Amino acid sequence: MCDTRMTLFKTISAVLLVGAYVYFAATQYWILSTRSPVRIELHGNGIEIPSFGLGTWLSDEDKVAHAVEFALESGYNHVDAALIYKNEKETGKGILAANLPRDKLWVTSKLWNADHRPKEATIAVQKSAKDLGVHYLDLYLMHWPVAFVPGKDTKIDESTTIVDTWRVMEDIARSNLTRKIGISNFSKRDVEMILEICQICPYAHEFETHPYLQQQEFVDWHKEIGIKVIAYSPLANTNPVYKDKQKLDPILKDPLWIDLAKKKNGTVAQTILAWGLQRNTVVIPKSVQEKHILENLGALDIKFTEEEMLEISMHDKKTRMNDPGRGWGVKLFADLDDPTQLDGDEDEL
Repeated sequence: MCDTRMTLFKTISAVLLVGAYVYFAATQYWILSTRSPVRIELHGNGIEIPSFGLGTWLSDEDKVAHAVEFALESGYNHVDAALIYKNEKETGKGILAANLPRDKLWVTSKLWNADHRPKEATIAVQKSAKDLGVHYLDLYLMHWPVAFVPGKDTKIDESTTIVDTWRVMEDIARSNLTRKIGISNFSKRDVEMILEICQICPYAHEFETHPYLQQQEFVDWHKEIGIKVIAYSPLANTNPVYKDKQKLDPILKDPLWIDLAKKKNGTVAQTILAWGLQRNTVVIPKSVQEKHILENLGALDIKFTEEEMLEISMHDKKTRMNDPGRGWGVKLFADLDDPTQLDGDEDEL
């Protein structure tokens, strides 16, 4: 009888032990799977992203160093760069020459499409930080929601998803190479896909938006979900690279903006940039000319009435200037204004 009781006791104990283990494992899984996404701040003394910055896309290698130095000495404290711009070394020389305290300076760079895999991504971010002359970046963005096969030009890497790449971005954030991470040129669905899985969520989204491509609902949606919007090409089609890509008249000659500039006692460029600031986007106009770099700062002193903002909203051309998707064979901006149209898309309409 004693042996029977002992066996029964051992059996019950084993069952309880297994049950306790299963319960513990299940609760830990539930906690991990339901834990809210986190935002991390690895360098706590840094500033939040300034609303006005200097863009460096297509800035001449021989001029960008001086432009960056001049801008930082003139009151700017935000520089937007990228490895694919192929001028980060020169940009870094300008940053070094300006000698701004590191915790007062904001530096952004971007992960290129061919570097989405862990090894390439680590090399890329380390190179950007080194070339820019900083020990860490303030913001590192996934440049496009598209992965290329390394060493194969623009051949699409079908095996690497944006979720895979975001996991790599999170590891970069954990490595202290950047304070914050974010995205660029994503559709709304792309953003939602990242938000569904992120442990470290996007701090900012850099995309094209200006008076000719306002995307106001998209901008407002980012504010609702807590992601800052960085507006590139904030002066629409003033960039010479856009000259042959659309039929719109240059925005600097647009009667609406000429009249508003006169009313505000500013230049047309200042007035357009002020509109971008008032709608809570970070603007990063590009220039290598001292005159324009200084003039652009005048945007900070211009304000609009609600009626003026409404009038501007009625002149949205819904025209995108920058869309490499056709050349890559990828449909970008699928749920936004002016999405990529590939060969054969007309037949689907």
